[in-house]
Amino acid sequence: MDCSLSNGAKYRESSDGYRKLFYEQVIGRFDRPRLPANPRARKSYEAEKWIGYEVVLDVFPDVIAYGILFVPKNLPAGERRPVVVCQHGLEGRPQHVIGEEGFTYYKAFAAKLADRGFVTFAPQNLYIFEDRFRTLQRKANPLSKTLFSIIVPQHQQITDWLKTLAFVDSQRIAFYGLSYGGKTAMRVPPLVDNYCLSICSGDFNDWVWKNASSRSPYSYTFSREYEIFEFDLGGTFNYSDMAALIAPRPFMVERGHFDQVAPDERVASEFAKVRHLYQARLKIGDRSAIEWFSGPHTINHQGTFDFLERHLDWPKKAAPRQ
Repeated sequence: MDCSLSNGAKYRESSDGYRKLFYEQVIGRFDRPRLPANPRARKSYEAEKWIGYEVVLDVFPDVIAYGILFVPKNLPAGERRPVVVCQHGLEGRPQHVIGEEGFTYYKAFAAKLADRGFVTFAPQNLYIFEDRFRTLQRKANPLSKTLFSIIVPQHQQITDWLKTLAFVDSQRIAFYGLSYGGKTAMRVPPLVDNYCLSICSGDFNDWVWKNASSRSPYSYTFSREYEIFEFDLGGTFNYSDMAALIAPRPFMVERGHFDQVAPDERVASEFAKVRHLYQARLKIGDRSAIEWFSGPHTINHQGTFDFLERHLDWPKKAAPRQ
């Protein structure tokens, strides 16, 4: 990518053309206005430190965005909190990121972040019901569209709505997703400016190799996920390039050594390109990170929680004395 590296703002501006290319030529963009959000909500969950509301928003005719909003109790009047959007993976539900169901993978990370005082939101993404969503992908492809052609506007609507809430800091909305949610972490934040940082868990990879290899057991060539391939990705954007579309916003990878999505060396090689951009070229190395942990395909919520607290300035740090 040929972009200005003199500072973060100039880099962001000079890379806008690549985001446009990514959206229109790889992801696929529906050139139609979104409907008014028309939010509907009901209280559905309650814990010691937070209340959970199921929320439905309109996006396009016959297309909605659904998720669960977790609001810390006893918020001081006028205080605006950071938000973490917590994204499930393949065949997941928002409910899987808050409790015992799905705990093996998700460790209830949306609820744990709400326990720490964050506002959190767990959206429902389209990759559910096996061949039903894969059929939707196949119908979209002849129109030069993909699942993310719908998911991106859904997240735009979600984050635009979150910004209207009196207790939300509109400048501190973060994304954190596992597995297919990690795929979302690479594809949605580059195109939704409302996200101030992104964390990819259990998915970061040498994506071109994983899609194209006819020899590696890690390759999608040998999996049932036939919907995964994206137009001309091999000639355009690997995962380090998608991370470059997120820059100069903070970006982090969460990687279990025994996660079978890829071998460590492939993840490390691809992330080294991200680190080089942030540290060596843009001089903002503190905004990029990778956590290696001895575990499988799961949320680890150690280094990532620290990363969120640091870059979302939560708990709010006291101003230094003059």
